[in-house]
Amino acid sequence: MIRKILLLGSGELGKEFVIAAKRMGQYVVACDSYPRAPAMQVADESEVINMLDGEELDRVVAKHQPDIIVPEIEAIRTERLYDFEKAGIQVVPSARAVNFTMNRRAIRDLAAQELQLQTAKYFYAKTKAEMVAAAEKIGYPCVVKPLMSSSGKGQSLVKSEADLDHAWEYGTTKSRGDIQELIVEEFIPFDYEITLLTVTQANGKTLFCPPIGHVQVGGDYQESFQPMPMKPEHLRQAQEMAEKVTRELTGNGIWGVEFFISNEKGVYFSELSPRPHDTGMVTLANTQNLSEFELHLYAILGLPIQEIRLEKAGASAVVLAETASSEEPDYEGVEKALEFPNTYVRIFGKPSTRVRRRMAVAVTYEEPGADLEILRKRAKAAAKCIRIVEKEEK
Repeated sequence: MIRKILLLGSGELGKEFVIAAKRMGQYVVACDSYPRAPAMQVADESEVINMLDGEELDRVVAKHQPDIIVPEIEAIRTERLYDFEKAGIQVVPSARAVNFTMNRRAIRDLAAQELQLQTAKYFYAKTKAEMVAAAEKIGYPCVVKPLMSSSGKGQSLVKSEADLDHAWEYGTTKSRGDIQELIVEEFIPFDYEITLLTVTQANGKTLFCPPIGHVQVGGDYQESFQPMPMKPEHLRQAQEMAEKVTRELTGNGIWGVEFFISNEKGVYFSELSPRPHDTGMVTLANTQNLSEFELHLYAILGLPIQEIRLEKAGASAVVLAETASSEEPDYEGVEKALEFPNTYVRIFGKPSTRVRRRMAVAVTYEEPGADLEILRKRAKAAAKCIRIVEKEEK
């Protein structure tokens, strides 16, 4: 029952996963590129390494001899995971899944070409000239993203030819890892977008969390709310797509599958993360019988998940840093945020700030059937109460 877990990436999602793991008695070694990352603060041991350095990864795996490797970020030398898996280490969800989903080229080609899922039209660009040609083929507006990035970094909405210079510069400089290639894709005029948290099990059926609506700015999550009202046929289409792509990628765990929903044109597959999703932090408001982090852990350990049950309606809103650089940040206004009913604040514990860095989240809930707009306003109001300051400001 007790396993040694090597966590690759130690941000706020990793922190909540470690908390869930420690509640079940697991032993966790948390890795990241900087010291005192959030998950390190609650893990048994930690390592500061460059996870894009294959030799460093090999060294840490040899040192700790984990039973399970859980990737939490994109910037990892993912091809090494195949070797670890062959050596008998469980990779979550699987080495194949991580390698496909850490690179937008692999997952988009799998979804659109092999599985024939409905996606936006897209082209790849290794040079600026290729990007310009792709934008002309697709038409404006279009979206430009690095093949490897997260939290919206490097993503641009290109409204006209005048935006292309910025899109190239931003996309190539904000790419994570060592892949300097962009994807140029059609802008879908969607009515709303969702995350469908999907759980694959070794000895059980694939399960789906109630759909999570979300709002992103520049591709970065700002708020999420659950359950998102959907037409039954659209929810069914999204579930069928999610099951198809996760089955093809193989492995056990939770997947954040993102979709654009057009009331007129149906469901478009957008992105997929083989791990807990940032928009799923709304489940920290006890909206489900098990949070996304508990679901991930149970699936990894092979513990049976009989059902995922909606218990509350909830909403989340992020707290962003405003200052460019602040070491040892402090937080004002938490007491004001907690004056709202049924509201929690989760401070991630990041050791420093940068402009628009996600530092905390406010979550709130009511009974199922509650007005989501009221919950969204409450979560955003609670988040707005919190100000991140340097200790000397106090």
